[in-house]
Amino acid sequence: MAFELPALAYAPTALEPHIDAKTMEIHHGKHHQAYVTNLNAAIAGTDAEKLSIEEICKNISKYPMPVRNNGGGHYNHSLFWTLMAPNAGGNPTGDLAAAIDKAFGNLDEFKKQFATAAATRFGSGWAWLCVKEDKSLCVCSTPNQDNPLMDIAECKGTPILALDVWEHAYYLHYQNRRPDYVGAFWNVINWTKVAELYKNAM
Repeated sequence: MAFELPALAYAPTALEPHIDAKTMEIHHGKHHQAYVTNLNAAIAGTDAEKLSIEEICKNISKYPMPVRNNGGGHYNHSLFWTLMAPNAGGNPTGDLAAAIDKAFGNLDEFKKQFATAAATRFGSGWAWLCVKEDKSLCVCSTPNQDNPLMDIAECKGTPILALDVWEHAYYLHYQNRRPDYVGAFWNVINWTKVAELYKNAM
């Protein structure tokens, strides 16, 4: 089965003013579609055609760079869209909130570490909140379209929150002000989805 571009659960305008509609339309409809198209071409006729995107990522060292770049791009973006929602933001609650407090001391310290990971990633990449193998939480970043599922990743874990810091994710609206984009992200985080992913990872 060929991979497909997942539909957004909200309109491209739904995250304004924090994430503008034009960026969403180009980011989802053009950039993500290109990763899907190129991934399907890269795995055509190989065993990877029968695997889930998670299985491909977990064994990414077996595959050539086009699979790593486009497979990562597809997985990362497919997750990213679900982690945002209109009228979202606020704060995590329940077990997720308790886990954040345990790992980072408090929510503000987590936000500080996550924002630093996003703002200081040189060039293109992603910032992550992950559940590690020992079930603790960690913040890290990866270059390009790598992610913590990949067997080549320096920081390994199950991603439960992700922020795209490629320029295509923010440059139309924020230009070179990546920290402003990172700050705006807190207003659109779908903490219900993050909590669901946390529960599944545990």
